[in-house]
Amino acid sequence: MCGIAGIIDSTLTSDTLADLGSRMLRSTSHRGPDNSGTFCSAPVWLGHNRLSIIDLSAASHQPMSFGELTITFNGEVYNYVELRSELSAAGYHFDTTGDTEVVLKAYHYWGADAVERFIGMWAFAIWNGAEQSLFCSRDRFGIKPYHYSYRNGSFYFASEIKALRGMPLDRGGMNEAQVTRGLYLGWMHHWDETYFTDIKALPAAHNALLSNGELRIWQYAEVDTSVDTSLSFQDNVHRFRETFIDSVKLTSRRDVPMGVCLSGGLDSTSIAGVLASSTAEHEVRAFTAYYTGPGTVDERPYIRHLLERYPQIISSEISPTDEDVSEALQRIVHLMDAPMPSSSYVSQYFVMGLAASHGVKVVLDGQGSDEMLGGYMHSLYRVIAEKLSSGRILEAHAELHAHAQRQSYPLKRRLNVLAKALLTAARSEQSLYEIELAHTYPWLMRQEPRSIPLTLSSVSGSRLNGFLHNLLRVTLLPTLLHTEDINSMAFSIESRVPFLDHRLVDLSFRMPTQHKVYRGETKRVLRAAMRGIVPDQILDRKDKTGFITPGHIKWLRGALSYTLEGSWKDLEPYIDLRRLDALLDAYRRGDDSNALLIWRLAMLRMFMRNA
Repeated sequence: MCGIAGIIDSTLTSDTLADLGSRMLRSTSHRGPDNSGTFCSAPVWLGHNRLSIIDLSAASHQPMSFGELTITFNGEVYNYVELRSELSAAGYHFDTTGDTEVVLKAYHYWGADAVERFIGMWAFAIWNGAEQSLFCSRDRFGIKPYHYSYRNGSFYFASEIKALRGMPLDRGGMNEAQVTRGLYLGWMHHWDETYFTDIKALPAAHNALLSNGELRIWQYAEVDTSVDTSLSFQDNVHRFRETFIDSVKLTSRRDVPMGVCLSGGLDSTSIAGVLASSTAEHEVRAFTAYYTGPGTVDERPYIRHLLERYPQIISSEISPTDEDVSEALQRIVHLMDAPMPSSSYVSQYFVMGLAASHGVKVVLDGQGSDEMLGGYMHSLYRVIAEKLSSGRILEAHAELHAHAQRQSYPLKRRLNVLAKALLTAARSEQSLYEIELAHTYPWLMRQEPRSIPLTLSSVSGSRLNGFLHNLLRVTLLPTLLHTEDINSMAFSIESRVPFLDHRLVDLSFRMPTQHKVYRGETKRVLRAAMRGIVPDQILDRKDKTGFITPGHIKWLRGALSYTLEGSWKDLEPYIDLRRLDALLDAYRRGDDSNALLIWRLAMLRMFMRNA
């Protein structure tokens, strides 16, 4: 993983190109401390900050050229060994043992279709000197970031938004619709939109071609959401297990020390368990953040079950103090390039710092599992809603009853779940998110909710798959991957996510609903696939616990209380300050019902002052 940047601007001299480019690279030097390289041939400038992971030699420095093609590449194509063999058979010679040369020559051989052969994560740009064109691509799920500005034929791109701020195409305008989505939905992106009107994101699974000053963007891959009922549950368990183990093996390819971000939950322990039981790893380093005290969750008791089974897993833990958080917050806000919608990302920052302190340059993390296997409570609403909509009332009751028993819900909570399932049955996904935007928290914005554009994906297949597809593409995963990348690269660490192997995602979406969520059991196929690898105490956990941190209440009322002090005039263009004052007064008097919104407001103000 690295940092990439580039400029195509015919209005600039070579000296100006180089000067602007060097500023872009300096702003993201943390992404690649091992080497910094440039390519300049007006009107194009390409830059690269290298974090050496595979083939540590200077031969793999970038930008890298082959004939008229020059690449700047961020990410890892894990099946580069297999692709290199295929290209060698086609007559290509290789001077390095890394994946960058494979990506470059794969594009030379297959053209834009090459990306459909890749298993991995990537954001890259290839300049074709002969055709005077730039080809760009981002991986299927947007694991690696790609941001750009484009106007009047000029094109600037970079791994992080901060590198594009202050460049000639950035006029500094804030995206008011995204400010609202961030506050009320917690989204840091919306398709190609960022918080800045002149800075876009190349969407996941999209390519772009800049030629003759014209920019063309197209989608090259999509998740198949149609359900295959020909395979039994046990068939899918076997296929999932084999594909997941292969994904972990592929994502373990590297020439530097590696670790795992470990909680006591199913996803990260599955990765650690496979590493310890099914690969050649003799030592697995694991890194955990925890908190103690009222209102927090300490997952270490579950982690101990994993450590007892696998002595080769070496665990390191960190419990950030209030003072640690207060001292680090300003740097985290600067790094994020968007307001933090949750305090959990602060904890993630400290986990990455812990890994870096132990010399680790690659970590594996569990992002993507909940989004493709129905791990969230909202998945259950869709499952029950589909049964209700198709008249399968007894099946809907059985699903609700099994979940309520599993979670020991009182009657009031059962009725709440039923009410949400009924609402889900009566509304489209689009409508449900519009309701969430308008009614979850007190409305503070100057614009009305209906004026804020929301674009949800609409796909064929089950209601659950429609919900999960939006989690992957629109509502949640883009934010999780943004913060994963920012926090890991803050410490020059490459974060890899084995669950987001497209083979595994496609397999999961093709499964019937009951293979993913059934009788109150979420991620059913993963639990069955990991039986014998992950300790039963973790597989049989009945609770679904997110990564809980003290931020929204304890931190804001204590070490971070200063973030609520002073004038809120910065937000006046978007927010009715009288309504905001009333909300803040209620919070200061002890009303925690809107604590998450208060956190988001505080982070928005800090972000705007830092932007």
